[in-house]
Amino acid sequence: MFTDTLLELAKVDSDIIGITSDARGSVTLGDFAEQLPNQFVEIGIAEQNELSIAAGLAACGKKPFVCAPASFLSARSLEQIKIDVAYSNTNVKIIGVSGGVSYGPLGSSHHSLHDIAAIRAIPGINIILPCDIYQTKRVTEVLVNHVGPVYVRMGRNAVPEIYTKDNVPFSIGKANIIMEGNDLTIIGTGETVKVALEAGVLLKNKGITARVIDMHTLKPLDNKVIIEAAKETGHIITIEEHSIFGGLGAAVSEQVVQHFPVPIKIIGIPDEPVITGNASEVFEHYGLSAKNIFNIAIEMIS
Repeated sequence: MFTDTLLELAKVDSDIIGITSDARGSVTLGDFAEQLPNQFVEIGIAEQNELSIAAGLAACGKKPFVCAPASFLSARSLEQIKIDVAYSNTNVKIIGVSGGVSYGPLGSSHHSLHDIAAIRAIPGINIILPCDIYQTKRVTEVLVNHVGPVYVRMGRNAVPEIYTKDNVPFSIGKANIIMEGNDLTIIGTGETVKVALEAGVLLKNKGITARVIDMHTLKPLDNKVIIEAAKETGHIITIEEHSIFGGLGAAVSEQVVQHFPVPIKIIGIPDEPVITGNASEVFEHYGLSAKNIFNIAIEMIS
């Protein structure tokens, strides 16, 4: 959905430039490169150069979209993200594909479970994790006209739909409450939003109302919705496809502990080498499942 949308937008806006590092297949930019060769740049396996060239293009008034695996963009190119993009405030959109454990059996070299923590600590750059195809399309449309650095993490595999084609509320920095409730709050981001919503439904069937929040923007964070959730529901569970250090759970905890302390449970990848398996197997192993959230919620409020 991202590349289809970007291609259609680029056909009417010649300033949009697609850039990749020998990853047009992984990013599905093949049609873009074929139909708009003058708006496409292939860097080869050189992610650092990819970011620097994008920053130069942005300085010339172009709208570059850097597209490559999140694991490499957020590790090999971190200095360029910090200096060439964020510190220099260049209008570069960084699209990290196959984020989290999307690459599954390829192992830790291809996992990006550190990216949110690393980039969240860099001043001057927004972080967005869309949760389904409709939100991804809307994010792409917004970013074309949004001025400033943004990092977007996307998954690799098909995901269930959360929103509908005609109902995709999205504003940078404003979270979406997708289920109302007052007994506790479950906050997801990216592909874990669906898991959070499924857990909310399981709890509702047991007479427990969970407030489910799609925290699509990790920076700037919607502090208001977090503090309100703490005050009004008294318990918070966060779930993320990321290390338990420095990601969604940490960001939420930073706000809660300073403004309205309540019990918080952070569900994510623990501080250990990730098991080998596909994404769903990894999710199940580490408890990134509706059933596990359900059990934790029951224990928290009992």
